[in-house]
Amino acid sequence: MTFAPNKNMIHVIDLHFLKNNETIAAFLVETSVGPVLIETGPYSTFSHLQKGVEEAGFKLDDIRHVLLSHIHFDHAGAAWALAEKGAQIYVHPFGAKHIAEPGKLTESARKIYQDQMDVLWGDIRPIDKALIHETADQEELTVGDCTFKAWHTPGHASHHIAWQLGDAVFTGDVAGVRIGRGPVVAPCPPPDINIEQWETSINTLRALKPAKMYLTHYGCVTDYAPHLDQLEKGLHEYAAYVKELMHEGIELPKMIQKFEAFAAKPLVELGFSKEEVAQYNAANPAFMSVTGLMRYWKKKAVTQ
Repeated sequence: MTFAPNKNMIHVIDLHFLKNNETIAAFLVETSVGPVLIETGPYSTFSHLQKGVEEAGFKLDDIRHVLLSHIHFDHAGAAWALAEKGAQIYVHPFGAKHIAEPGKLTESARKIYQDQMDVLWGDIRPIDKALIHETADQEELTVGDCTFKAWHTPGHASHHIAWQLGDAVFTGDVAGVRIGRGPVVAPCPPPDINIEQWETSINTLRALKPAKMYLTHYGCVTDYAPHLDQLEKGLHEYAAYVKELMHEGIELPKMIQKFEAFAAKPLVELGFSKEEVAQYNAANPAFMSVTGLMRYWKKKAVTQ
C-alpha cells in the first residue's frame, strides 16, 4: 500500500467500551509512511478498533508503530494483538516487563475484577520482547513526516508517557478524564498513585502549552490551562476526601459508597443523564480511586 502525507490527520477512534460512547479512545495518526496508533484500548473492544482503523482508510496490518501512554488494560490491553501483526510497541521502561510477561499483572487484576475480568478486558497475551521498545524520557521517534516526543509523566502511574506531536499532546490519563460537557476528574487507581509526581507532570504539560490535548477518556480538548487547573484542584479534593474517610474508620464498602456519591455530585448538578454518568463511571470507576488513594496515604504514613 502506498501512503501519502495528509497533514498528519489525527483520527479519534471510539472503542465503545461496555457499549458506552466516548469512554475510551484510540488515536490513529496518518504519516507519509503509514499510520501510527496511540493507545489500543482493551482487547474486549478490538473489533471497534479494527472498524475505526478501516473507516480511516487503513488496515490493522498497516500499523507498524504503537505508542502506549501506560500499560493499564483500558489503554494497552490489545497491544499484543498489534504486536502479533508485527507492530513495534513503544512503552515506558517500567512497563516493558509487564507486557512481555503479563501473568503477574493479570493475576493481580483478576483479584480486583473477579468474574468481570474477561468481560471488561478480554484476552491478554505476552508480547515478544524483540517488539518492545523501552522509551526514554524526551526520546524522539520519527515516522515518515512525523516526529513524536515522549514525556515521562508519572503520578497516575509510574510508567506513564505523554506523547507530543507538534502542538498536540496525547495525554493518556495524566491530564485526567473529561467526557463531553462534563468536568475534569482525576482517575486514581492502584497501585502507584503519587500526588506529588502528578503535580510535576501537570506542570510538564503546562510548559508544553499544547494547542490540543488528546485524552484517552475522551477526545480532544483545546483549553489546556483551565483544564489542568481543574484537574489539579480535583485531584487534591479526591485525595483529601479519601483521607477524611480513612480517619473516620469507615469500612471499605461504605467508603466506596460515600466516595461514589461525592464524585457523582458535580455530574448531578450539571443535570447529567444516567447514560452520561455511566460514561464517567466506566472511564473512572469510583472504587478504583478509593483503593488507589488509600494506598497512597498508607505509603505516605510509612515514609513520614
